[in-house]
Amino acid sequence: MQKAGLLLGGWTRAWKLVRMASSGVIRRNPLANKVALVTASTDGIGLAISRRLAEDGAHVVISSRKQENVDRAVAKLQEEGLSVSGIVCHVGKPEDRERLVTT
Repeated sequence: MQKAGLLLGGWTRAWKLVRMASSGVIRRNPLANKVALVTASTDGIGLAISRRLAEDGAHVVISSRKQENVDRAVAKLQEEGLSVSGIVCHVGKPEDRERLVTT
């Protein structure tokens, strides 16, 4: 029983270190002075990725096919104090992709 407790205690400490590393406790703004372009980033996984990149110090350019989705997501992340901007981009249209990268 004591051996199981020791194993579990070691696992718990290791998990705490992983959680700390993933929460940015150990690293401070590793993406400072970087720009991240994230497509399909106004909801779900894309929005979560955008949030995390911004939390790590990047300026994030989010995009979606609909202006109202872009506006909503930008407002939400800016309310959290994150550095974000947004642009409409349909990745199936070459001119939209070009405008996204140029921006």
